[in-house]
Amino acid sequence: MSGLKKSPVFSPIPIYKQCELAVLNRSTLYYKPTSVSPYTLSLMKLIDEQYTKTPFYGSPRMTIWLKKQGYNVNHKRVERLMRIMGIYALYPKRDLSIPDKGHMIYPYLLKGLSIDHPNHVWATDITFIRMRKGFIYLTAIMDWFSRYVISWKISITIDTRFCLDALSSALQIGIPDIFNSDQGSQFTSIEFTSRLLDNNIRISMDG
Repeated sequence: MSGLKKSPVFSPIPIYKQCELAVLNRSTLYYKPTSVSPYTLSLMKLIDEQYTKTPFYGSPRMTIWLKKQGYNVNHKRVERLMRIMGIYALYPKRDLSIPDKGHMIYPYLLKGLSIDHPNHVWATDITFIRMRKGFIYLTAIMDWFSRYVISWKISITIDTRFCLDALSSALQIGIPDIFNSDQGSQFTSIEFTSRLLDNNIRISMDG
C-alpha cells in the first residue's frame, strides 16, 4: 500500500474566476429569482410579439389589444410588465433633451459626422431576450465603422453593473474617439460616464 501514489489534490477555482470564464456577471450568480407564474409569462410573450409588430403601442393600447385577445388585464399590470421588459412606445416626444434628475445628459455628436475609421465611434444599447421561463438582458458595445461587436454581457437584472462590465472589457481592446448611447439611466450614471471621461472619450447621447 505504501507504494501507491496519492491522487493529486486540485484546489477549487474561485467563484470570480468561474464567472470570468463563463462570461457571467457575478450579480447574476448570487441573484435568487422569484418565481413567475405561467400566466404572467404568457402575457409577456404576447406583449413581446405584438410590440414587434406595433412598436408604437404604449401600455394603454397594449392593454386594449390584450383584452381583445381574451385577457382580462388592467393598464397598471401591462405598464409594469412592459417596464420590466424594457420596452416603450416609439413615437416623437417633446423635450427629449431634458435630463433626468441627477443625471448629466450629453449632446448628440454624430449628426453629419463621417465615420471613416475603426475606433472612431463606439455605440452601445440594451435589449432583452425571451427565454423559455423568463427574460435575460443583453448589452453590447459595437464599433460603428467595422460593425464589430467589441464586447457584450448578459444579466437577469437591468442594472448598471453589467453595462460597466461590458465597457471595462471593451476598453481593454481599444479606446474610441466618441462613445454614443441613449439616455438610459445605465449610460447616464456617474459610474459609466466617469469611466469614459477618465479615458478622454467624448460622450454622445441620442434620444
